[in-house]
Amino acid sequence: MRPPRFWYRPPGWQAALLSPLAALYARETAKRVARPPEMRASVPVICVGNINAGGTGKTPTVTALVQRLGLRGRAAHVVSRGYGGSLEGPVQVDERRHSADQVGDEPLLHAAFGSTWVARDRAAGVAAAVEAGAEAVILDDGFQNPAVAKDLSLLVADATVAFGNNRVIPAGPLREPVQAGLARADLLLTIGGPEAQARFAADWDRQVHIPQLRGALHPLQTGMVWQNLRVLAFAGIGNPEKFFATLRDLGANVHATHALSDHQPLTSALFARLKREAQQANAQLVTTEKDAVRLSMEDRRQVLTVPVRLELDDWAPLDARLEALGL
Repeated sequence: MRPPRFWYRPPGWQAALLSPLAALYARETAKRVARPPEMRASVPVICVGNINAGGTGKTPTVTALVQRLGLRGRAAHVVSRGYGGSLEGPVQVDERRHSADQVGDEPLLHAAFGSTWVARDRAAGVAAAVEAGAEAVILDDGFQNPAVAKDLSLLVADATVAFGNNRVIPAGPLREPVQAGLARADLLLTIGGPEAQARFAADWDRQVHIPQLRGALHPLQTGMVWQNLRVLAFAGIGNPEKFFATLRDLGANVHATHALSDHQPLTSALFARLKREAQQANAQLVTTEKDAVRLSMEDRRQVLTVPVRLELDDWAPLDARLEALGL
């Protein structure tokens, strides 16, 4: 399901009506994160998380961290819960053998860049990664999960939507209050273009008292010519409109768009409907990397993707933290 629109508007009667439930949700989260960790790993554990429900850009951030640590000569393993997958783990993801139905879509993407594990029990997943030779473990999500002691916590926020109406679920999009989350984090990364970053700074910078990184997602230069290509785009990510805007920025002729729910299963019936609509419009189907891995191999061959990578304005604050961890 798509998040309610009122989450991203100034608080109104809906948020007020749901405030008692939001207070209960925040209280339960505070109790959970206050629990002592079940384990402390023998290698640094870096958590990439958020305080918003839904997508904020964690997946490309994890990819960027794996690559950054690789450049520093460190083997980083990713540990994920494997949202949407059926395997409880710990199991090491093999992109040639596993499907998104088994391990989730994000772990399949991570596995293309480095060793990746799925585990419902995060402590067991970290232990398996360390035993397999990880020199650092990157927790994909898990900021509100106390199972593993974290040596560095990086919060990721979408600069365009920021923290929504600044209310906790179900009154707003937050898993916990902003100040409570920032108090436990080491760095805040906001992802977006210059205009979005400026708006975030105007609205939130006075409340951010931890070092802040700024970055943006940029399409990879693959040689694909998008200019004037007639496309039918679909996406089931946190903010599908950002993907559609990227296609327009690339010069594509976007005939139609379909915004799906985050992680929505791409069933054969749904894909058949999208394919039929594209054929009738003489348009090429286009989607994100994350959505493509949820398609069957046969269906995937009929769809173009737009791979994007995170680029930071300044890596120095993050590099300094990695250096302090001996990485």
